[in-house]
Amino acid sequence: MNGAEGNTPVLEVKNVKKSFGKVEALKEVSFEVHKGDVLGLLGDNGAGKSTLIKIIAGNHRADDGEIFLEGKKVEFSSPAESRAAGIETVYQNSPVCENASVSANFFIGRELCGRFPLFRLLKEGAMQKQTRKVMTDMVINVPSVKTKVGLLSGGQRQAIVLGRFFHWGGKLALLDEPFAALGVAESKNGLRFIKELGSRGLPIVLITHNIEYALQVANKFVILRHGLVAGKGLIAEVTADDLVSMITGAINVNQ
Repeated sequence: MNGAEGNTPVLEVKNVKKSFGKVEALKEVSFEVHKGDVLGLLGDNGAGKSTLIKIIAGNHRADDGEIFLEGKKVEFSSPAESRAAGIETVYQNSPVCENASVSANFFIGRELCGRFPLFRLLKEGAMQKQTRKVMTDMVINVPSVKTKVGLLSGGQRQAIVLGRFFHWGGKLALLDEPFAALGVAESKNGLRFIKELGSRGLPIVLITHNIEYALQVANKFVILRHGLVAGKGLIAEVTADDLVSMITGAINVNQ
């Protein structure tokens, strides 16, 4: 599923600026993400990618410009506010409760409880059954929903975080170099899962240094260079060489 032009974007970044002292990290950056888009956010080190994501995620405040979520202007003062609005940021090592099971992590903050006089009893069986169904539906491979998350691989943990977020109605996922610490096989599974979530309508912004990864799963791209948008458009209309040229400054493409 690709973003439909003319519809209200899930995320709109409009003329965002950010400086740290005399260093201009972002200079009037603008782009849109629609439902079902997987947008590859590319650029060299120091291009402004992480600063931009931290502004959307509530870690930083923009000096100027606007951010809209589903057409409504938002200004987040903290990551908690961004998360409460429906934005999930997934890093290489996203936080999970390592000593808790897969199902306990999946239902964290939403535990199913039976009501008895003077105390509440967790419905572990019901939570395990529902988690197992979601894991199967999303093709998330874990040994068992009873397995402690600390025993799982980095890719499996990321899939659980994303699967949980999507299942509970998340609006936008920001993935900041999610494959940097993963092996080839895990990265392949991660790419498949991202593509699957995109096809189900979840908008995703994927930051990656790996151009081939972006070409495999993204339908749109935005390239930052020295804090400016050096190119943006449809992935289907560019090659890997085109993207490299935009990243290095040989060409500039905006659509």
